[in-house]
Amino acid sequence: MTTTHKTLRGPRGALIMVTEKGLKKNPDLPKKIDSAIIPGLQGGPHDNQTAAIAVSLLEASKFSFKTYGQQIVKNAKALAKELLKYDFNLVSGGTDNHLILIDLRNKNVNGSIAAYALEVAGIVVNKNGVPFDTMPPFYPSGIRLGTPAITTRGMKEKEMVKVAEFISRAIKEVESYTLPVEREERIEFMKKFRIEVGKNKKLLAIAKEVKTLCSKFPVP
Repeated sequence: MTTTHKTLRGPRGALIMVTEKGLKKNPDLPKKIDSAIIPGLQGGPHDNQTAAIAVSLLEASKFSFKTYGQQIVKNAKALAKELLKYDFNLVSGGTDNHLILIDLRNKNVNGSIAAYALEVAGIVVNKNGVPFDTMPPFYPSGIRLGTPAITTRGMKEKEMVKVAEFISRAIKEVESYTLPVEREERIEFMKKFRIEVGKNKKLLAIAKEVKTLCSKFPVP
């Protein structure tokens, strides 16, 4: 299974693929999967979405997509290398693909806090659990980020140096925020945190720098 809206760069959706071996064992498998989805789980397929997925698959069949995929990995490796310079703890020590998982416990910053601060700074990431995480899923200890979107815009290794700097500066702005232990207190804390951090001048200044950088690499 895979999504169609991330590395594939299509509309929001997913694909279920059947191997040749699986097809030999069960020739009716594709039909069973199709029926399980529509009408089993979904109704009213969106033809425009199906057509868009077809276009993204056509793009994926071209040589340019291979070049794009290779650059994604190069960018991820370059970004990981720069983040290590800022003492970020990368799960697995780096990356061999398009993703980077950061354990923020050595920074004493919760993943939810980091993700929101970065959003204010113009950088969108996911809060994410990390190995041996003692925090609940809604307040995990890490963040997850990837390079497909910025690679699509045409950014390369040189820009990863700046992106890592942006991330480091943004995280430093929230190092003083400690997430409460009690659930009710956390909810109230996050409400106040969002309001306060949303007005943080240094984070908003980073957002302007991010916008300036992105203006040099418009969405194709």
